[in-house]
Amino acid sequence: MSAIAIVGMQWGDEGKAKVLDALAEETDIVVRYQGGANAGHTVVVGKEKYAFHLVPSGILRENKVCVIANGCVVDPEQLVNEVEGLRARGVRIDGTNLLLSDRAHLVMPYHKLIDQLSEQKKESSGQRKIGTTGRGIGPAYVDKVARSGLRVGDLFRPDYFTRRVEERLTELNVILKSLYGQDALSAQEMAAQVLRLSGALRPFVADTAAYINAALKQGKRLLFEGAQGSLLDVDHGTYPFVTSSNATAGGAATGSGVSPKLIKTTMGIAKAYTTRVGSGPFPTELTDKTGEKLRERGAEFGTTTGRPRRCGWLDMVALRYAIEVSGADAIALTKLDVLTGHRELKICTGYQIDGQTVVRFPSDLSMVEKAVPVYETMRGWREEIEEVRSFEALPKAARQYVERIEELLTVPIAYVGVGKARDALIRRGK
Repeated sequence: MSAIAIVGMQWGDEGKAKVLDALAEETDIVVRYQGGANAGHTVVVGKEKYAFHLVPSGILRENKVCVIANGCVVDPEQLVNEVEGLRARGVRIDGTNLLLSDRAHLVMPYHKLIDQLSEQKKESSGQRKIGTTGRGIGPAYVDKVARSGLRVGDLFRPDYFTRRVEERLTELNVILKSLYGQDALSAQEMAAQVLRLSGALRPFVADTAAYINAALKQGKRLLFEGAQGSLLDVDHGTYPFVTSSNATAGGAATGSGVSPKLIKTTMGIAKAYTTRVGSGPFPTELTDKTGEKLRERGAEFGTTTGRPRRCGWLDMVALRYAIEVSGADAIALTKLDVLTGHRELKICTGYQIDGQTVVRFPSDLSMVEKAVPVYETMRGWREEIEEVRSFEALPKAARQYVERIEELLTVPIAYVGVGKARDALIRRGK
């Protein structure tokens, strides 16, 4: 298909970048359509490890165009630093292979400050933190929806930009003082701090919606890259413990400016087990030695924050729900190798809630929080599989585990990830 959306099927950190990197080889354009620098996508090439936050991971492939579309919120300083860091490592980035939407909203320094102060206040007052990355993503999206945000294109109208910052800080400084006891911020200084980066960003800025639509009409092959995961979607996730954008497949259309009719295929990405960062319900979480073993072997520490991820068995109730709301046509199952060494594995096939067996993911957060998983147990394997490159060569127990997951789903498992290496991705079927 000419347009494929890559969407996380869990609470993020599913290994989307690995699949994106592989599919990008046969793609012309990679479009990042939502989220911001709270994303942490990792690609391993040989002995080199690359971490991406705003730049699409497809930038490592030659002759590909990467787009940061209008649905993203962009921290100018983070983007400039990321570009310079990649260039220092020999990655070519210029105005021909990286485009930045002039409609994308900016993450301002005051957004990051509010984000961090809000989480600190919740913690100090005994409230339950959301568990944000502190990168200002939520406050930037708040301003976007409140129509008080600033966009990339505004950087090139300095007087207008400064005036808008002054207007925003007139209100925000009152909040900072009364709610957090913070001194007033200088609008002039803050505007100047961001405007100084406009020259570095200018070569990338474009009307990306027009570019993407023209490319589709020309028959170009596009990948739409999502961040976070469907269970963190602001509408369909475990609200309020969610991100601030649409991380389901629907976000690919609104976040890039194309008709949903043009995105023909959705590839869902899911780990062979489940992880979550930050607060929020997690029915299959393991807080014992098994959970610690998954965390250590899977290197489950946030790319963006370094925080340890919560780990647990694969949750089919949540996964089936994510497949439904994103309309996934197939699944790429990643990090199967992490399960090596377990004598037995468990798959959650339902929940016990108030004495009733539930197989559909509840919309009521309180129901998810008290869900007790119903497990099916399978035999594990001890053989290392990181060098395996065909499904048939996997240990029998590993094949049976994948096949059982496929039986419990409504869609096929098209890819199986078996290691960190770039080529450690087994394609199943044709």
